[in-house]
Amino acid sequence: MAQKSLAELYGRHLQEVMARADRALIAGGYQGLIMCSGSQVYYYLDDSTYPFRPNPRYRAWLPDTSPDCFVVYRPGRRPKLVFTQPDDYWYLPPERPEGYWVGHFDLEIVRSPAELRKAAGRVRWAVLGEPGPATEGLGDYDPPAVTGPLDYSRAIKSPYEIECMALATVAGVRAHRAAEQAFRAGGSEYDIHLAYCRAAGAREEELPYNNIIGFDRHAAVLHYQVLDRERPAGVKSFLIDAGAQHAGYACDITRTYSAEPGDFQELVRAVDAAQQKLAARVLPGVDYRDIHLEAHRSIAGILVAHGIVSCTPEAAVETGLTSVFFPHGIGHLLGLMVHDASGFAAAPDGGTREKPAGHPYLRLTRDLEPGFAVTIEPGIYFIDSLLEAARADGRGRAIDWKRVEALRPFGGIRIEDNVVAQPGAPRNLTREAFAAAN
Repeated sequence: MAQKSLAELYGRHLQEVMARADRALIAGGYQGLIMCSGSQVYYYLDDSTYPFRPNPRYRAWLPDTSPDCFVVYRPGRRPKLVFTQPDDYWYLPPERPEGYWVGHFDLEIVRSPAELRKAAGRVRWAVLGEPGPATEGLGDYDPPAVTGPLDYSRAIKSPYEIECMALATVAGVRAHRAAEQAFRAGGSEYDIHLAYCRAAGAREEELPYNNIIGFDRHAAVLHYQVLDRERPAGVKSFLIDAGAQHAGYACDITRTYSAEPGDFQELVRAVDAAQQKLAARVLPGVDYRDIHLEAHRSIAGILVAHGIVSCTPEAAVETGLTSVFFPHGIGHLLGLMVHDASGFAAAPDGGTREKPAGHPYLRLTRDLEPGFAVTIEPGIYFIDSLLEAARADGRGRAIDWKRVEALRPFGGIRIEDNVVAQPGAPRNLTREAFAAAN
């Protein structure tokens, strides 16, 4: 995406963000918004800080990553950015902001976040962000009448946001390819992590979430986090779930590889084929819960076809046997947060759309709309605790335990793409980026 085009898209994006804010302020009875980027947080009993992550409600307005800054907005006026640039010699102060977005704001450089009070004036503010000294007494923090509609509407990504996610995906795919090369070259989990960060051009804390890089049985731990420094002998499989960011917008990609041809490689191919069919269902008007339930029917068919279970696919779904091998949801909203906001909301003003009975881990229950960006991530895993629970409650009678024992050392499979609902066919950002990289 050319910088000029991204700049043009940003202008229209900001106009939509302001229009949403206008409607939310009227509904909540407020005169203006103060969006806080957030502050550095110190480790307990220490003088060093956690990696800084800006408030996503702040970053919906602009791609700045600096702490102690504020967007001040009143309907009918240009938004103001109160940008804190402290006089500091212990840490490098943030540079004066530049780029395609800066000209859309009245910029005020301050030396202390406390100077926000001069810019605020006497207005009934809705303050979006964690309470702090700079905003104390200025207004109401995160009033639901304002945050509800704003979070609800954030599910609909503007063209600017989608292109930011597409750029994040290009970086993520480049890094995924480097990770696979490091795996094939004999690297450890930690070596692969370093290769991924280098190819993504990101420090570890700049990634949208901690990389999940697991060999063999580690792939059966859904959020595996250890990163072994040494590669064991005879590695059979490799699962990587890792993303990247552009202007705060994330990609979230998972791939699984078999070290050698064989049954596990065929199972990976089957999950990949099912995943692409599920991704094709990301269409406006579709209830995302139906995609999740269709994923269980697809997984059931794979389990039967590969001799892992001996019952019918229908019985595998009805008895909850598929949840033994596929225990998580089919995916979630994606954007400024990896698990983006308002996935269960029934309406802008509140209410909840329930998860399907027996499926507690689904993270999105809304009907898809144009601009929704979601993940589609089916999987098949061989998780000891879930398998033993099935053995104990009778479902294990339909499991071919010899097949399970043969596949258990491989850990599991997950294939994850990022897909945008739009008129016509969905836009699969992940497959698009992999195809361009070949």
